[in-house]
Amino acid sequence: MALARSWLAVAPSTVWLAFLLAGPLMGIVAMSFATRGELGGVEWVWTWENYRRLAGFGELGFDPVYPLILARTLGLAAGTTLVCLAVGLPFTFWIAGLSRRWRAVALMGVMIPFWTNLLIRTYAWQLLLANDGFVARAARWMGWVSEGEGLYPGVMAVWVCQVCDYLPFMTLPLYASVEKLDWTLVDAARDLGARRWGVFWHALYPQIRPGVVAGVMLVFLPALGQFVIPDLLGGARTVLLGNAVQQQFVQSRDWPFGAAIAVVVLGIVGGGLGLLNWKGRQSLG
Repeated sequence: MALARSWLAVAPSTVWLAFLLAGPLMGIVAMSFATRGELGGVEWVWTWENYRRLAGFGELGFDPVYPLILARTLGLAAGTTLVCLAVGLPFTFWIAGLSRRWRAVALMGVMIPFWTNLLIRTYAWQLLLANDGFVARAARWMGWVSEGEGLYPGVMAVWVCQVCDYLPFMTLPLYASVEKLDWTLVDAARDLGARRWGVFWHALYPQIRPGVVAGVMLVFLPALGQFVIPDLLGGARTVLLGNAVQQQFVQSRDWPFGAAIAVVVLGIVGGGLGLLNWKGRQSLG
């Protein structure tokens, strides 16, 4: 009786999720095996051609454009995650070492970017990274770019904007773990003769691992499907998977191929989540 009541309690949410999540997802997967019509749209003629084309094998032979887009997307997402982790980890330790009053001020400073729309922040980066922006002038002064050039549009502009936009997603989960650290374990590791790296790896990292995992997920997964930032800051030479999906569904009207790209992105995201879940169970076991 109690089991039946529990099923009745979760049935509305289960039906709602199946209707809004599982149903559209299965439709996208089915569409990825369909064929584009002559005037666009979908013809339900089953084929693997969309995935072959995504792998680079087209009617005219091998074309690496979409494998390069996949590699560029994974590289930018991984680079964004690594930089956010490298910057966010010492930053959260610094915040945790402040007094309670200044700690609240620092956390408020981390959250302030969320008060502004992502689109507005991206347009602001266009001004900052343009040829006459002070960031571009500083880059030219340091020799990073040639005279008369700017950082926008280009891969560097996309990378800088993604790091700045996703840094709070890394910082807040890390801070939630850092503020709960048991520093007696650090003292014990030092007393046993551990050096700095050993202290961090054996005494600190096991305690902050949940924050690291959460931060990596919150940065890498959205960066993998980012559309607005590459579209506004990357230009035609910085097409990522999110832009490729948009182009196939809107400009090219090749819905089956766009669905195939979306399925591959979902597969990468699901694989990453499964790997993190498996590693988490191993660490607990």
